[in-house]
Amino acid sequence: MPQDGYAQYQRNQLLTASPAKLLLAAYDGAIRFARIGQERMKEGNLEEQCKYINKTVAIVAELLNTLRDDLDPVLSGRLKSLYLYVINKLASANLQGDQAALAEAIKILSELREAWAGAEKILQQQAITEEAA
Repeated sequence: MPQDGYAQYQRNQLLTASPAKLLLAAYDGAIRFARIGQERMKEGNLEEQCKYINKTVAIVAELLNTLRDDLDPVLSGRLKSLYLYVINKLASANLQGDQAALAEAIKILSELREAWAGAEKILQQQAITEEAA
């Protein structure tokens, strides 16, 4: 089945992306789905709300599963705690229609995404400096 050009481009972007870009894409997806779930919650569309919040949970669970305690146990432990907290907030939002819990989960995911984006920029600058030297 042929893919349109844009879909093929997106697929190639993911297949050739650096680990940092993949991490940011995961955060972007989680935030996007959570925001859609938030809109569906406000509309009272429970089925769609659950669908999108569950997609967010799946992405956060995948982020949790990719943590490597062997590389940095302290960072891994802190991220694990944050991811579990976010999953609990998402579950609360979904089960109880708790808009505040969903907003908090989105805020945490957004802050983590920005922190990782900043770290990626620093690494890119270091690589450029090393190449120039």
